[in-house]
Amino acid sequence: MDSEPKAAQPLVTRQVAQIEPLAEKRRWLIEDLWLASGVGILGGQPKVCKTYLAAQLAVAVAGGSTVFQRPVRDAGPVLFFGAEDSLPALRERFDGLATALNLALDSLPIYLIDVPVLRIDRDRDLDRLHRTVEQHAPRLLVLDPFVRLATVDENSAADVSAVLASLRAIQRDHDLAILLVHHARKSPASHPNQALRGSSDFAAWSDSNLYLMRRHQRLLLFVEHRSAPSLDHPLHLQLRHEPAPHLALIDDVSEPDAPSGALHQAILQCLTRSATPLSTTHIRDLLRRRKADVVDALHELRAQGHIDRNFNGWLLKPPA
Repeated sequence: MDSEPKAAQPLVTRQVAQIEPLAEKRRWLIEDLWLASGVGILGGQPKVCKTYLAAQLAVAVAGGSTVFQRPVRDAGPVLFFGAEDSLPALRERFDGLATALNLALDSLPIYLIDVPVLRIDRDRDLDRLHRTVEQHAPRLLVLDPFVRLATVDENSAADVSAVLASLRAIQRDHDLAILLVHHARKSPASHPNQALRGSSDFAAWSDSNLYLMRRHQRLLLFVEHRSAPSLDHPLHLQLRHEPAPHLALIDDVSEPDAPSGALHQAILQCLTRSATPLSTTHIRDLLRRRKADVVDALHELRAQGHIDRNFNGWLLKPPA
């Protein structure tokens, strides 16, 4: 005679006041840029130095250095998987970044995952990744890029969320930060996180997000966090080649002369005349300009502190 099925036990609960708060010194992996034990996306279109930035963050975390004048708060080993670069190419890149940051490469606990293919949507590969993380106990795991890590449909919320959930499990089981490099679509978007290719689950999954965009001869780095203040304005960066290739913070953020100056003025005039915020589409229709040009100009004006955006659209930023 079959025994009666065992009754399910209730889920474990804890009163919120009994949970130990996170110490301030453990809040950040890199101050202002990445939360400690946080997962997130480094996104951008092709050829905007995403891998350079991911490698520079890895070198700083491994060396306890700084990134764009922001100190590393939780230094330690780094695991790095670069699916689109050979190991010698990655070695050369890390060597240059260590030189630029005045660090000795042979003293940095950066470990490259040396496999030709890693598919985190496959149980065997995922289990091997768990074991590798357990072996090295890294503070940061970098996976570059998502498209080479899973065979799922990027536009399927169910498929993407399952893969991202497996990465979240690694983060929770091993108490580390995970940076996932992902491509942005070619079409413009009103906000950087809307430019990520595929499902909206990418942006929703993240604790910290970094978005790189090219503007004229510079790069803009947008930073946002789920549970900490985001940067009010993007960081202006430039790829420099002395003493070795690295991304550098630009102190002088004045914009170079560009043909878009007239468009900037036209946008400001539209917003001045409007009693309510205007959407990107409305501004484009008023000015009869390409949406990509309008989006670029809006983000540049926002970076310069002239305008802002709320749920209803774009508006002039009040004087301080």
